[in-house]
Amino acid sequence: MSEVTLVHAGGGVVWRPGGDGAVEVLLVHRPRYDDWSLPKGKRDPGETDEACALREVEEETGLRCTLGHELAPTEYVDGRGRPKVVRYWAMTVAEPTPWEPGDEVDELAWLDVDEAERRLTYGRDVGVLDEFARWAGTRPA
Repeated sequence: MSEVTLVHAGGGVVWRPGGDGAVEVLLVHRPRYDDWSLPKGKRDPGETDEACALREVEEETGLRCTLGHELAPTEYVDGRGRPKVVRYWAMTVAEPTPWEPGDEVDELAWLDVDEAERRLTYGRDVGVLDEFARWAGTRPA
C-alpha cells in the first residue's frame, strides 16, 4: 500500500492602501485552470513555509514582499488526490520586480476586498480573504 504524501504550500494576501483609502488585494489569474486565486505554490524540498510563500508570490506577481500577520491555513485534496495544506500570510510590497504574463499566471488584478471576494474562484480563498479583512480592520472581527 502506498503512502500519500502531504503537499505543503505557501502564499499570500498581498495588500496596499487604495486611492480612496480602502484596502486593495492582489489576485492572480491562472490560464491552465481559468481561475482567480490568491498567489501561492508548492514548497520546495528543504524550504520553509515562509520562504515558499515569499518565493511563490514573487514568481507569480513580480513583487518582492514582506511577511506580515499569518492567516489561517487551508486544507483540501488537490487535483491528484493528495492532501494539501496552504499557509498564508498578509504581505506588503517591499520591491516590485519585472513581471510579464506567462503560462502559469497571465493576469494580475488589484481589487478592493469585496470585489476580490466576488472574483475568487474557490470558497477556501474567500475564507482566507475574509479573515484578512477582519485582521486588517475593514470588517468587524
